[in-house]
Amino acid sequence: MTIKARAAIMMKFYGLVRDNAQELAEIIVHENGKNITEALADLAKGNETVEYACSLPQLVQGKILRVSSEAVCQDRRDALGIVTSIVPFNFPFMVPMWTVPMALVLGNCMILKPSEKVPLTMTKVVDLFEKAGLPEGVFQMIQGKEEAVSPLLEHPSVKAVTFVGSSPVAKLVADKCHSLNKRVIALGGAKNHLVVLDDCDIEQTASDIVVSFAGCAGQRCMAASVLLLVGDQPAVLESVVKKAKAIVPGCDPGQCGPVIDKISYDKILMILAEAESNGAEILLDGRKDMWAMDEKRGGYWIGPTIIHHKSSSDHALQKEIFGPVLSVYTCKSWEEAIAIENSNAFGNAACIYTNNGGNAEWFTNRFRSGMLGVNIGIPVPREPFSFGGLYGTLSKYGGKSQII
Repeated sequence: MTIKARAAIMMKFYGLVRDNAQELAEIIVHENGKNITEALADLAKGNETVEYACSLPQLVQGKILRVSSEAVCQDRRDALGIVTSIVPFNFPFMVPMWTVPMALVLGNCMILKPSEKVPLTMTKVVDLFEKAGLPEGVFQMIQGKEEAVSPLLEHPSVKAVTFVGSSPVAKLVADKCHSLNKRVIALGGAKNHLVVLDDCDIEQTASDIVVSFAGCAGQRCMAASVLLLVGDQPAVLESVVKKAKAIVPGCDPGQCGPVIDKISYDKILMILAEAESNGAEILLDGRKDMWAMDEKRGGYWIGPTIIHHKSSSDHALQKEIFGPVLSVYTCKSWEEAIAIENSNAFGNAACIYTNNGGNAEWFTNRFRSGMLGVNIGIPVPREPFSFGGLYGTLSKYGGKSQII
């Protein structure tokens, strides 16, 4: 098929996702635990990437140039053949759509391996692709764990692999593909730092931090994980605790759903217990009161939790927790805050909260993370921009977002 014909199928798929958004969102709520607003946002963000893929016929033309009287240089974009994508549980629709629509519109066949924890959303998507007119066999899906992944990495017909998940597994995937001379993009864990200066807008900052660390039960690679206060800022901390404390369990708009499974739940409890034993203060405890485990309710519930650390070397400040947990540490200087952010082994995002443009530039020039925010705690780039690269700073002044 021509690229325009393939894009036309993707346009039909885009419309089908919109038409079936409520049903798809309810599946995401059921198998992932997001609240309904978060599930609809998962679909909307993923469908933005589908829309972008529909414009690929206008974006991927090759180049040709007569470089001398007897020579012409040309480049062109050809499909690789069969590509595969291995995706996590936290965004059952959006993360697959980072790769699937581009691969298909550009003429590849695609094999998707969704997380075994959320097998249902993409099963419904397969039906929508069929209704959109995608030829049989062009998009396939395999369910399973490691036993499903290894053959995909090793099969000689698979020409490229994308992976999103934990850093140890990302390294295994990347090493295997490199050993076989395959193209690979492997995204691993994250530890996102938010730095707050004393000239910030307190209420806007506190609201933004709570949305960032507690949204989607903290199970997103762009979630706030560490709050670095430069100097004592009790008003900011009190506001963050107050706003987080107002969140209740559930899957309705504004509520916080459960974490994905018992393994994740037990890991979070272990990290909290370790932090307490090391002398950290639990300012808000999501293990208690309405968040306590209830067999009748089902699921693994832990509420927004805020830890105030005394030592910057605490384990909770170093590792990805992947739950609604915010670690807070008070720094003596800008340089100490930058040193903490720079020294962490992980880093998807970093953010600075300030009302001074010069202060913002000082930090954004020194952050080590790839995606940087000014007064935005989740600086996810829009679909024309690369996820993870040093391509720009997302900023918000007066409620307006822009790339600077």
